[in-house]
Amino acid sequence: MRITPRSAARRVGRVLRVAREAVRSVVAPGALVQDQQPETVPDPADVFGPDEMPTPEEIERAVADYAAACEETRAAERAKRRAKKLAGRLPAGRYGRWQVARVPSSRQTPDLEAIRATYARLGLGDVPMRACAPSLRVTEADADAEGTSTTKVPAETPRLELAAA
Repeated sequence: MRITPRSAARRVGRVLRVAREAVRSVVAPGALVQDQQPETVPDPADVFGPDEMPTPEEIERAVADYAAACEETRAAERAKRRAKKLAGRLPAGRYGRWQVARVPSSRQTPDLEAIRATYARLGLGDVPMRACAPSLRVTEADADAEGTSTTKVPAETPRLELAAA
């Protein structure tokens, strides 16, 4: 069996998960038996219908690409935060071929404290809030006994659950 970078990463991930669970079983054993299902929201209106579903191979490829891109994004964000710790403390100036300066941001955000004060002053009650759009979370499922992908399509909502090969 040839070991590829992807299979090596899976093995390392599996080892880390086992180690994490071992530590958790010693530190907080009750947490392992409690229901740990994440909160979910209903599917949006534009999900594929039963007759529009792509092939399982297309879905698995797209979801794997999405998961890999998410991991690359997280790695890049970690690297950016690490570099910013040093760069953020530098005084403005030129450092080799790099120029460091601080410029005003063009982004704006509501001043919630001022809004709350205005609502209180006018007797309007609490500031109205709304939930953000739900996030798409893709995680690698545990492998079946045969190590194949599993497709489960309930009658009311088509959904594909992928298992690691």
